[in-house]
Amino acid sequence: MGLRENFQRLVDKKQQEIRALEMQLREASAYIQALQDSMKLLPRDPVTNSGSEYVLREGSTLAKTRDLLRKSGTPLPISEILRLLGKPQDTKHRISLAGTLSGYARKRRVFAKTAPNTFGLLEFGTPAQTEEDELPAEFGSMAQ
Repeated sequence: MGLRENFQRLVDKKQQEIRALEMQLREASAYIQALQDSMKLLPRDPVTNSGSEYVLREGSTLAKTRDLLRKSGTPLPISEILRLLGKPQDTKHRISLAGTLSGYARKRRVFAKTAPNTFGLLEFGTPAQTEEDELPAEFGSMAQ
């Protein structure tokens, strides 16, 4: 019976090692989950490798618009942007793209609104439009 007891001890020892490794695995998984939960609380890092540009998802309409504006080197009206992107120039598409670009322009990320329904890039050095700029010329003297 000594041989059977030796085998049983070896089996018990291996099972104990397995339980210890399973415990380490559970602890490591819990640690990873805690790190991932902590990452969710942090703001996303919006900069690329250059450190100065807001990240746009490659292939998205916004990335294509950015590339299009860079290529043109000048601000373009929304209808021209849609035409060059090959999108329909209907109200739905115009409002959608203009709204998104306006949101980015308000937050001063990538795009700038240079005139009504006309957008450029911040890198063009376009001055940000102020409330005074939006007033008709006849009211300009009152704002001072």
